[in-house]
Amino acid sequence: MSIPPPETIEWRAEVGQVGYRAALAAMEERNRVISEGSAPEMIWLLEHPPVYTAGTSADGAELLDPRFEVVEAGRGGRYTYHGPGQRVGYVLLDLRERGRDVRCFVHSLEGWVIATLGDIGVDCWRAEGRIGIWTRDIDGGEAKIGAIGVRVRRWVTMHGFSVNLAPDLGHFAGIVPCGIEEFGVTSLAKLEIDLAPEAFDEALRARFGDFLAALQGKARALP
Repeated sequence: MSIPPPETIEWRAEVGQVGYRAALAAMEERNRVISEGSAPEMIWLLEHPPVYTAGTSADGAELLDPRFEVVEAGRGGRYTYHGPGQRVGYVLLDLRERGRDVRCFVHSLEGWVIATLGDIGVDCWRAEGRIGIWTRDIDGGEAKIGAIGVRVRRWVTMHGFSVNLAPDLGHFAGIVPCGIEEFGVTSLAKLEIDLAPEAFDEALRARFGDFLAALQGKARALP
């Protein structure tokens, strides 16, 4: 199996906000052309205006206060919030060349975000039975700092992750984030870490090789 090298993957980092519906349409189109072999894979880093998005398992009872637009995302998972101060990473990779293992992809994606936040100085982990990236909040309790939600079409991945750098955490109160009521959400700002989006992007890129290695290791094991 021939694995596309990292330098063939396009990195796109937006400075301004991108509307969620526009981003969704762009992702769907990029998914199509990647699957056809007419465009490279892509990592797309951006920020959205305030929006609630509903995954395929969303429960209407968990939409508590629809103060912002609600969009059906088509990804897995339930309700989540995107908005200013949150960095979103859309990961469009061709799993036909990287192992065709969705579970491995999700696990590797979580590991990428966890390692990146660790480099920034935030100890994070996976939690059994709870989707997302978890850390210790300023009060010592466990809280969510990042969300994971993916979709795979034509064996090309869509959506990805979001990490709370410095969003208005009060905006999460309009939903039950990812269907988990028992734990709150936090951010780098709440943890007293001031980090610009560009610096977070650089930290992600520094760990990108490790992320790809996890996928490639699985792919090479296939006949």
